[in-house]
Amino acid sequence: MRKEMPNKLQLISHVALNCLDIDATTTFYQKHLGFSIARVLTLPEDAKIVFLKMQDCAFYLELFKAEGERPTAPAENDGYAFPGYRHMSFKVDDVDTFLAELTDDVKITLGPLEFDAFIPGWKTAWLRDPDGRIIEISEGFTDDTSENT
Repeated sequence: MRKEMPNKLQLISHVALNCLDIDATTTFYQKHLGFSIARVLTLPEDAKIVFLKMQDCAFYLELFKAEGERPTAPAENDGYAFPGYRHMSFKVDDVDTFLAELTDDVKITLGPLEFDAFIPGWKTAWLRDPDGRIIEISEGFTDDTSENT
């Protein structure tokens, strides 16, 4: 049985992303994933931090200007397999409808794939953002409510 934490986590607040081009990344998340600008912090030397908010919830992406070059090639398929960030996932009602609404400037790296053998109705596709991060778009995932978990 899990011990109840007195100051337990409530939800993910934000994910911070280093971006080669903050404006291109901002446009991508607004245009294709429905984020809106929540706040822009202007820093010395014309630097900035952009907070993008996911519609209808309190989840943010915090965008920073990347320093230096990428140490690896952009991720493929569903993301890097070595230790670290693999991909970020967003739930949608219908993967096919979501993908049909994307424009040609979005690279789908894998899928859509159906995982009915594991969870009936689970379907997923992966795409790449302007900085090479993999984003999963998924429908139909459900928790295992059996007593064996």
